[in-house]
Amino acid sequence: MSIIVLGTVALDGVTTPSGRRNELLGGSAVHFSMAARLFTRVGLVAVIGRDFPPQHTSFLKRKGLDLASLSVGEGETFRWRGEYEGDLNTALTLRTDLGVLAEFKPALSSGQARTRNVFLANVDPDIQGYLLDKMRSPQLVALDSMNYWIDCKKGKLLKLLKRVDIYVANDQEARELSGENNLFKAARALRGYGARMVLIKKGENGVFFQGDDFVLSLPAYPVEKVVDPTGAGDTFAGGFMGYLSRARRVSRPVLKKALAYGTVAASFNIEGFGVERSSALRLPDLENRLGKFKSCFSL
Repeated sequence: MSIIVLGTVALDGVTTPSGRRNELLGGSAVHFSMAARLFTRVGLVAVIGRDFPPQHTSFLKRKGLDLASLSVGEGETFRWRGEYEGDLNTALTLRTDLGVLAEFKPALSSGQARTRNVFLANVDPDIQGYLLDKMRSPQLVALDSMNYWIDCKKGKLLKLLKRVDIYVANDQEARELSGENNLFKAARALRGYGARMVLIKKGENGVFFQGDDFVLSLPAYPVEKVVDPTGAGDTFAGGFMGYLSRARRVSRPVLKKALAYGTVAASFNIEGFGVERSSALRLPDLENRLGKFKSCFSL
């Protein structure tokens, strides 16, 4: 196993102009894993309730995920319900039920604690820090968050940024946490908090990346019909971190290709509800679309 992802395993309810779905398998850790599994072995660290459908657990196992650290709590599984309108760039959250996530404390085996690469997907910074404390000298750590934690636990989040290599945020979050409207200045300010690299997701406008001595920017892959954007950012992170884990080094060319893999992985995700599209992906599918991406934008 070469990457650990800490995040949520959820049952989602989603409404978009393309339709409505209930009790979809979702969550940040799941969407991340659907892309990362194409490159490397993935250990999923999360919690579910006793109401979690067993067919979903079997599905995750069939996808090759290590579920040794998927805990089962006494309560209900985390649920999220949202609705997308207009350009589908932003979800209106209709309901969030934390369930067993409210009391979650990650547990790892000694073998998992030695994993080289770690992705801390969007959960409470206290939970992210708790897991990071259990890791033994990881080589690459990336962290994602959201506006809620920036508002409610900004101090805890800022402390965590001193311990990670890559901070992942969308453009709104980057502006809010940094206090800068310009994304170049925002990334520089965020790096000043401790993270060596900052990755800013811009939805349909692509991605912006800033490191010690270089800046990278890629457009989004053009998709004719967006069905459901839920989990696109996590799928992007899975492709990005999955490739970095396989490459085993971080350099400008490797990062550029990782960003491109993340971009095309996200483009598949938005073409279906939940993990309909991303769960069916094989690496050749990603490679084929990456080739088209390169021809469009001369990568």
